[in-house]
Amino acid sequence: MNVKDAVAKRIQNLCAEKNISLNQLAVLSGLTPSTVYSIMDSNRRDISIITIKRICDGINIDLQSFFSDDTFYNLEPDIK
Repeated sequence: MNVKDAVAKRIQNLCAEKNISLNQLAVLSGLTPSTVYSIMDSNRRDISIITIKRICDGINIDLQSFFSDDTFYNLEPDIK
């Protein structure tokens, strides 16, 4: 799994844990729904750390908690 897919998976898991939709996540995070949905798009490659930070702020977790998840272990290298 690459890092972008891992971020999308982590966001989906957090939404499920907190029982919120992607639209609700967008509102809580001060993002547009299109921004949140584009993160889930497998064709999109880059996600800014600022966007991830806003998502974390919206659901009241810190960046360390976001990235301290099994999802981020054993990621494939981005440089090939």
